[in-house]
Amino acid sequence: MAKIKLSAISTRAPKSADKEKTKAKTAKLLQELDELQNLLIAESKHSLLVVVQGMDASGKDGVVRNVFGSLNPLGVSVKSYKAPTAEELSHDFLWRVHKEAAPKGMIKIFNRSHYEDVVITRVHAWCDDVTAQKRMKAITDFEQLLVEHNNTKILKFYLHVSAKEQQERLRERLKDPQKMWKYNENDFAEAKLWNKYMSYYEECFNKCNAVPWHIIPSDQNWYKEFLIAQKVHDTLKHLNMQYPGLKK
Repeated sequence: MAKIKLSAISTRAPKSADKEKTKAKTAKLLQELDELQNLLIAESKHSLLVVVQGMDASGKDGVVRNVFGSLNPLGVSVKSYKAPTAEELSHDFLWRVHKEAAPKGMIKIFNRSHYEDVVITRVHAWCDDVTAQKRMKAITDFEQLLVEHNNTKILKFYLHVSAKEQQERLRERLKDPQKMWKYNENDFAEAKLWNKYMSYYEECFNKCNAVPWHIIPSDQNWYKEFLIAQKVHDTLKHLNMQYPGLKK
């Protein structure tokens, strides 16, 4: 498998992509996702874990809202990972993650995830390289456990936004009243560490790839949402799910 190099991957849609036609395709996919989710709930043989990673302002919240927001709330839940609490730090780093794994019949979305423990922790030298290597092996084993023992499909998306686009979005939070609540003065400081983040993310892509990563060009929200909706739709459709019928 070829190694992933983010600098070699475009953050934008192909020039041939038509915005309005793509948005129409997304709407159709989301309509069909409603039925596929209903099948997932009814059959209750599989679960879907969606991992959404990306730099600040890459559009993680927008993915949750615009791709999954129209689904049946009884069958989808979101876990947003922030700095671990004192209780969480008293356990192994996957303790807070494993208990949030998707049960059969459910779609679980991780807005940030266990990968924070091998990315931001390394950028700020809170985790040394030896520990990080052990954690990445544990992450691979954890994901394989979910796949092999709980019929969990895992989709891992990295929202690939350019540094230029990120800066524009961060500055927009200073001006747009509807986005000011997202402003965090620390985001600009984190953005200065861009190269470190890219390096550690690339290592995750290339070492934690038993469950493959999907690098999603994210400078244009309409294209990002289409690619994710398409992947989720195709993953559920290929499960060949059936309604169970009357219980005997």
